[in-house]
Order: sequence, then C-alpha cells, then structure tokens
Amino acid sequence: MAIIKVEINDSKAAILREKAKKFGLLPDQFVTASIEDLISQPDHDFEAAMQKVLSKNKELYKRLS
Repeated sequence: MAIIKVEINDSKAAILREKAKKFGLLPDQFVTASIEDLISQPDHDFEAAMQKVLSKNKELYKRLS
C-alpha cells in the first residue's frame, strides 16, 4: 500500500474535518473514500465515445435485438 502525503491550508483542513465528521469518518478515511470514488468513475472521453457509438448505431441495435 502506498502512502501519499498532502498538505492543505488550515481552513481547508477544518472543512475536511467537518465533512468527514458528517459521515462518521476520520479525515484520512474520508479522503481515501473520496479518492476511491473519484478514480472509479469512468473516464469522460470514454463515456462520450461510448455514447456516440450507441447513438450512431441505435437503429442497428434495435434490428438486431
């Protein structure tokens, strides 16, 4: 497991602590969950390309189904 150190200013750290507290998490747990959520989202370019292909071939897919 990798450890990454991030420095933020005091006012942002206070906001982070408050947001983590709302979810019943420690700040580091909140940051980890946020990062995991962020990297698990599909890449925007891939999503756009997929939508274009689906839209372009909509009639074909209907006929094949």
